[in-house]
Amino acid sequence: MKTIGILTGGGDCPGLNAAIRAIVRKGANVYDYNILGIKFGWSGLLDGVVEPLTIYSVSGILPKGGTILGISRVDPLASDENIQRVKNNIRKYGIDVLVVMGGIITISKARTLYEEHNIPIICIPKTIDNNIMATDYSIGFDTSVQVVTDAIDRLHTTAESHDRVLVLEVMGGGTGWIATFGGLAGGADLILIPEHKFDIDEVYKLLKKRHNRGKNFSIVVVAEKARPKQDIKVAKRRGIAKALSKLIEKQLGYESRSVVLGHIQRGGTPTAFDRILATRFGLAALELIKEEKFGVMVALQGRNIIPVPLSEIKAIPMPVAEEFYNIAETFFG
Repeated sequence: MKTIGILTGGGDCPGLNAAIRAIVRKGANVYDYNILGIKFGWSGLLDGVVEPLTIYSVSGILPKGGTILGISRVDPLASDENIQRVKNNIRKYGIDVLVVMGGIITISKARTLYEEHNIPIICIPKTIDNNIMATDYSIGFDTSVQVVTDAIDRLHTTAESHDRVLVLEVMGGGTGWIATFGGLAGGADLILIPEHKFDIDEVYKLLKKRHNRGKNFSIVVVAEKARPKQDIKVAKRRGIAKALSKLIEKQLGYESRSVVLGHIQRGGTPTAFDRILATRFGLAALELIKEEKFGVMVALQGRNIIPVPLSEIKAIPMPVAEEFYNIAETFFG
């Protein structure tokens, strides 16, 4: 009987529980696998904190956000001692393969453990940032975009009522996927992302253009790592939205406010898309385990779930595709 260990690493996101549920339901029912949940990411593997996952223990978790296993950002490669503890606990609990759900950093650690230490691993991409190479979408992204869209819908009413410019800062892991998709879906008047350094004078011009044609309010969506071409100081604690809001009010005289959405973007119930994607990823990982194809990440490409070798997954964020940002630019100003 195969024993599968599942861990969730990095930051939490909606949809992780759907993937866990899929692996447990089919793994136990169809293949009679023994499935262990590793608590708190790599930390649990280092400390040997595991628990059996059964049909009963995953009952009702499909709509829940976060992860029932807990999560952490502990580095299993931080020392030779850590690596040895990982190996020892894999042997101790009889784990035949690790299913690792994570973002860029978690997957890069998994790749090293597979390539340099011969630990059988299959990865599932999850991050609200959607910045993992080789997959069109990662678990959690769609839900985050929906949260941002809902926030913009709400901000529109208050911005219009007060004739204000509202600058909404969103997450992105160094990329502008959330800002681009959320801003486009919410009808933002300007979207600023790290992939394109923006010209502050052009921002003023576009907002002034709107006001001159009678639109006395605007919604600006800015990714947290977006920066202007000009040398403008951005305080770490206040962030880009705060700095931009103050500049707009000072330069144009339009009343402006900043909103930082923060961790709301990664919490709550997953969308239907994320539940289905996570379920498909979990089931695909199981089939790869059955075929003993390790050292891969399951990925969505088009409509298909395919295995991609971990050697092809770069440890750098995938930038926003130009086609999407070009669509969003059509509606600026």
